Amino acid sequence: MDRKKNLSIFLLIAVFIISICGLVYELVAGALASYLLGDSVKQFSFIIGTYLFSMGVGSYLAKFIQKNLFDKFIEIELLIGMIGGLSSVLLFLLFQQVEHFQFILYFVVFLTGCLCGMEIPLLMNILKDRVQFKDLVSNVFAFDYIGALIASVLFPILLIPKLGVMGTSLFFGMINILVGVFLAFYLSDFLKRSTFIKIKAIVCFLVLTVVFIYSDKLLNYSENQLYGNNIIYKHTTPYQRIVLTTTGDDYQLFLNNNLQFNTKDEYRYHESLVHPAMSIAKNPKHILVLGGGDGLAAREILKYPSVEKITLVDLDEGMTKLFQTNEILRKHNSNSLNNPKLSIINMDAFIWLQEHHDLYDVIIVDFPDPSNYSLGKLYSTAFYKRLKSIMNQDCIIAVQTTSPYYAPKSYWCIYETIASIFPNPQAYHAYVPSFGEWGYCLFSPNSNIDFNQVNFKVAGLKFYDYNFSKMMDFADDMKKREVEINRLDNQILVRYFDEEWGKI
Repeated sequence: MDRKKNLSIFLLIAVFIISICGLVYELVAGALASYLLGDSVKQFSFIIGTYLFSMGVGSYLAKFIQKNLFDKFIEIELLIGMIGGLSSVLLFLLFQQVEHFQFILYFVVFLTGCLCGMEIPLLMNILKDRVQFKDLVSNVFAFDYIGALIASVLFPILLIPKLGVMGTSLFFGMINILVGVFLAFYLSDFLKRSTFIKIKAIVCFLVLTVVFIYSDKLLNYSENQLYGNNIIYKHTTPYQRIVLTTTGDDYQLFLNNNLQFNTKDEYRYHESLVHPAMSIAKNPKHILVLGGGDGLAAREILKYPSVEKITLVDLDEGMTKLFQTNEILRKHNSNSLNNPKLSIINMDAFIWLQEHHDLYDVIIVDFPDPSNYSLGKLYSTAFYKRLKSIMNQDCIIAVQTTSPYYAPKSYWCIYETIASIFPNPQAYHAYVPSFGEWGYCLFSPNSNIDFNQVNFKVAGLKFYDYNFSKMMDFADDMKKREVEINRLDNQILVRYFDEEWGKI
């Protein structure tokens, strides 16, 4: 009786551990897809849908396994550990090598989910004569769901920041296989091919251990394939993968595989974003920067002696810490993030606006492009209405608004959304070689503001010459489009953005 009871307990513990591993593989696939392919909401949605569907397929297929249930259960655990553990390595290495990467991505997710879907039906079949049915069902699903909860909490808080995507999948693959190793020895009397399964389990564990030891070198190789052999810094935060590369005397920053800036020409972007607003403002003392965790917009703002205080709100502490401490980047942003006039708040700007009531003279909005719904909300009517509550009457606001050439519908959607809240916004653009034509929007709650006036000038600018009017002309291929306004309940901007940039 004790033997039967212990067997049930050990198998339920196995379910608990396996459920953690299974969800981790799913989350790893979603995170990796969002890093490499962008649009995290869409990628996670497709990954979760594929995974759940494949689990259903696996559950159905499990009914055809009638013999040697203990052998099959352990072998499935080993397969899951190997496929799930090696999934990130495989996908990283193949991203630059194959044409139909998404097919391989979803095939790996399907295969992993299918195998995970077999686990519970097999386990219930094994335990059906050893545990009462009501206890069997409730215990199996309770352990499974608790394990899933633990995985979902640990993944963003601990696993990704400490181990990264590749290290996380390999580590949990090893745990998955350790469960198989333990069961192979503990259930030795129940197995038809005991010696063979033990050897297979040990070999699988050793393979994953070796790959885990060399995972940093594998990641270096895959990222060198992606960025070239010029990576000088890389780090994974809870929000994004940060990679810094160098070409000659220039540096490039990539966030989730997307170029954020190139030091060769970023001054064109940041001078165009900051100086029109700062030069027009009547009394630019209290400045708010939303986004801009690289400190480059703050660098331009600090050129104006009237500035007394800058508040910078950026979600990712990993980003702001990097640009506060890295010698190369501190030199490039003129150590702006350590300036005593500047205070950093690491918080979602949408939430921060709900809790904040100070008024500002100039607001610079330097968010990433609206490539997913979490970013799209920062370009919505709801966001701009909240922004309006912290503006002085003569406040000037500048927003980066993606490319009017490559994404005209996205660009004019942002413009029309702003125009639905503020009087007479002014669209303008500048050429940045690394990105092409890039767009911005300038606006104010004061309908009488003259955007061509210049109240303040600073010396030493490389690009902006305070002749704002020449940036207001749009060629026919960038002219205004008929578009909808971006609201929280429709997020049409994200669909425009995905449609336009997805073609490039």
